[in-house]
Amino acid sequence: MSDRAPPDELPDHGCLRLTGLRTQVRDDVHLEFHHTTNLRRVVELRKLLAGREKIGILLQPDPDPDGIACGFGLRAILGRKAPTAPLISFGEVQRPENRAMVEALGIDVRTITPDELDEFDGLALVDVQPTVFGESPPARVLSVDVVIDHHPERSGYDAVIKDIRTGYGATATIVTEYMRAAGIEMRQKLATALLYGIKSDTQLLGRDTSAADMEAFGYLHSCYSPALLRRIERPALPEAGLRALGRALSKTQVEEGIHLLVLGRVREDVIPQVAELGLQAEGAEWAIAVGVVGSDLVFSVRNVGYVRAAGEVVRAVVEGLGVGGGHRSMAKGIVPVTAFREVYGRADRATVRRALLNAFQKAISGEEDDASLAAG
Repeated sequence: MSDRAPPDELPDHGCLRLTGLRTQVRDDVHLEFHHTTNLRRVVELRKLLAGREKIGILLQPDPDPDGIACGFGLRAILGRKAPTAPLISFGEVQRPENRAMVEALGIDVRTITPDELDEFDGLALVDVQPTVFGESPPARVLSVDVVIDHHPERSGYDAVIKDIRTGYGATATIVTEYMRAAGIEMRQKLATALLYGIKSDTQLLGRDTSAADMEAFGYLHSCYSPALLRRIERPALPEAGLRALGRALSKTQVEEGIHLLVLGRVREDVIPQVAELGLQAEGAEWAIAVGVVGSDLVFSVRNVGYVRAAGEVVRAVVEGLGVGGGHRSMAKGIVPVTAFREVYGRADRATVRRALLNAFQKAISGEEDDASLAAG
């Protein structure tokens, strides 16, 4: 730390930062030491992956905003472009707002099979750990170069560099700290992606939020694009979806805090959008939107965040009849129409509404043993 040394007289060292001594005495010297720790990690990442021809940046299946933003940011940190450091996933980006994100920001996430991992001589995982990929993950993901994540640490794999910070609310916070420490220019698109990643994973700094998340969010807020963020957060609803929403709203009501909207046959991406809208109804603590997609009943669930976890409720509802799960405030369930008919005799809108409302009321109130749709 010096107030006199000019930058051009400093030795060439990757982990060296220049900061004013008087500034640090006046302000928080701990932040500068934290930057130095992050800078050292950036130097390690670059050194490890510098000689690799093609690095796969692997995200979770159906990548979420935090993972997408972190992959985008890691590529910038490594100084690479998409051809030599593509973002890859074993599942497509499906949720409307996540698709709006990649479209608005021009980010390509390539869907691959496990066999295609062989084309990469470097593999980095962001916002995910290898054992998330099922009980028998592909052998290639059990020995990787890099893992950067904020979720609880899992065992059963090897990584040369592992940076897991469970006290953080978003992995995007870690990547933002890397970029600040390394002095990388924060362009608007990347700032918007990282800010949205933090915002979505912490529910606008309201869930599992650390001081680091708030610091990173404040930094990104000074250089993001409000117009781009609006495009991401308000994905377009197709005309057919609007008509289905209109029909559902004409017969809807909030019962015991549950707002249930039955849409009929719709495009799958319409369902979570309607669930988001449904939560805005007065008195609604839960919003459930259900539609027919192909041969399945698909429903999306949203809640206000301070009630029972949505993922637990959905698992109780579909037990023995379908599949489902999710997080505290959002979840998804799928039940084959044929299986539903076997239990209820028909699958018209009135029957679907009655069955789902009854099942969710029981699951939300804690009556898991009687909540399953399979119980009839």
